[in-house]
Amino acid sequence: MYFDPPYVPVSDTAYFTSYTSGKFGPTDQARLRDVALELKKREVFVILSNSSAPLVRELYSPKFTCIPVKATRVVNSKASGRGQVTELLMF
Repeated sequence: MYFDPPYVPVSDTAYFTSYTSGKFGPTDQARLRDVALELKKREVFVILSNSSAPLVRELYSPKFTCIPVKATRVVNSKASGRGQVTELLMF
């Protein structure tokens, strides 16, 4: 099962978590982690992606393997904000 939630912001200006009117905050991130843990206990292969923000590492370590990966971002209002960013894959 793959989960691709709204990413935890890595800066004050990168706060795009408004997919729904209720937002997707730290409490929701923790609930998603708990669901993923429960699925793992049932021997379901689970993989999640998220930003490399400290909160993500806190939530998923050590119960998940966290692998940093580079992702290219081509959309940004400032050209200097485009390029590679580090994200995490957790399983």
